[in-house]
Amino acid sequence: MTSTAAVRARSVHPGLRTPVAWGVVVGVLQAAAPFAFFWLDSRTVYALSLPLIAAVYIGLAVADGRRHVVAVETTVASAFVVVAAAAVTGSAWLIVAGLVGHGLKDMWQHRTGFVAGTRWWPPFCAAVDFVAAALIAVAITAGLPPLS
Repeated sequence: MTSTAAVRARSVHPGLRTPVAWGVVVGVLQAAAPFAFFWLDSRTVYALSLPLIAAVYIGLAVADGRRHVVAVETTVASAFVVVAAAAVTGSAWLIVAGLVGHGLKDMWQHRTGFVAGTRWWPPFCAAVDFVAAALIAVAITAGLPPLS
């Protein structure tokens, strides 16, 4: 017989396997995004996606409702806008660095719970970030234009 506390613990802390698995899928799709926007340079597509994914946290911060959380998340998203803008004409490695940086921010977010109500989102987003960063790094290393 299972104790009530054990049942409650399982229901409060369900696994994060599903969000991470979906994050891997979305990360692969994000790495393939330039195929959907074939009229744009790959670097531009990746650069546009970086602040987009960071901006989701602004919405989550607004839902959280605390002013300092909104201020921090807006500042962080703004930093990713700067990195993305630099990546359009600079090194494509800035995109990889931005994605890895965002993934690390996601891991911090998950560990600290800085933005309330985001238990599954940071692991999902970190998986997206790290998978996309790895695939883009492979593309850069392989010399695929226009990333090389």
